[in-house]
Amino acid sequence: MNLCIRSILAGVFALSVSLFAGTASAQQEGKELNFGFINTDSSLVMKNIWQPLLDDMEKETGLKVKAFFASDYAGIVTGMQYNKVQLAYYGNKSAMEAVDRADGEIFAQTVNAEGAGGYYSHLIAHKDSPLNSEKDVLAQAKNLTFGNGDPNSTSGFLVPGYYVFAINKLEPKTIFKRTLNANHEANALSVANKQVDVATCNNEVLKRLGEMQPEKRAQIKIIWTSPLIASDPLVWRKDLSTDIKNKVRNFMLSYGQDGRPNAAREREVLKGLHYSGFRVSTNDQLLPIRQLELFKERGTIEGNANINAADKAAKIKEIDAKLADLNLRMSKLAQAKP
Repeated sequence: MNLCIRSILAGVFALSVSLFAGTASAQQEGKELNFGFINTDSSLVMKNIWQPLLDDMEKETGLKVKAFFASDYAGIVTGMQYNKVQLAYYGNKSAMEAVDRADGEIFAQTVNAEGAGGYYSHLIAHKDSPLNSEKDVLAQAKNLTFGNGDPNSTSGFLVPGYYVFAINKLEPKTIFKRTLNANHEANALSVANKQVDVATCNNEVLKRLGEMQPEKRAQIKIIWTSPLIASDPLVWRKDLSTDIKNKVRNFMLSYGQDGRPNAAREREVLKGLHYSGFRVSTNDQLLPIRQLELFKERGTIEGNANINAADKAAKIKEIDAKLADLNLRMSKLAQAKP
C-alpha cells in the first residue's frame, strides 16, 4: 500500500473517530440511542426539520436520542458499523451498504406527503440553459460541468448513474469536461447560480428548496425524471435489544396517525419533513437497488477492454446468476402480495 493511500485511509479513520468520539453505546447504557442522518441538505436544515420528531421520540420512549450528521453518507454507515450509530435515516443505496457491512436492518420507510411510497431522481439545469433532456446532456457532455451526487446516494448517483449513463455504456467521469460530487441541496444551488451546467437532485429536495428559497428554485428546470424509487428507509442495528426495537418501531409507525393525543401537532412536524408518516418495510425493498448495481457493474465490465475475454465472460456469468436470483426473489414477493 503506497503512502498516499495510507494517508487517505488514516484521514478517513481519524474523521470517523473524531465524529463519533465520546458517544456512549446504546447497547451498554440501554438508555441512549444515536440517530444518524444522511445529509441530503445542509446539516443545519436537517437538524431543524428532524429535531421536533426526535424530541417527541425522547419523551415517548424514555430514550436519550442524539442526532448525528456526517459530511458524507459513508460517515453514517461507518458509525453504524462500529455501533456509534444504532438507528439511521438513509437512502436506499446507503441503506444497502449499512445492511451489507454494518449489521443494519430496514424496519420502516418514509411515506411522502401525498401518501406515496416513493420519490424521483432528476437531472436539473438552469432555466435559461439550452439543455432540455438527458439526450441533450449526453450530446454536449464534453463541454459541460456536471454536478453528480454522493457515491452512496440513490437518487443523486446510483439511479441516474444507471438510467442515464450505464445503459448508454457511458461513464460520467470520462465524458464531461468536469465532474463534481455534492449533496442534493448543493447541486441545486450550484445549478441555480450557474456554477455547474447540469446536476442530479430529487423531487423532495427541490420541493423543500421551493419553500425555503423560492427565488433559487425558480432558476431551475427539470430535464430528466427517473422511474419511481422506493421511499427512504429507516435502519437499525440488528443487535439492538427487543425492548428498544419495540419502542422505536411503535413510535415511528404511529407518529402523526389518528388516535394519538398530539396527532395534529405531529402532522405539522411531518409536514415540515414532507412526509405523512412511516410504514413497515424490510430489506426486500433493496432488491431493485441491488439489480441496478449489478446492471451497472455488468455494463462496466462489458465495456472494459482491459479484461481478457475469458475473465470477462466469467464475471458476466456470475453477475447474470445473481440477477436471476434477484429476479426470482422479486417475482415471489410480487406473487405473495394480496
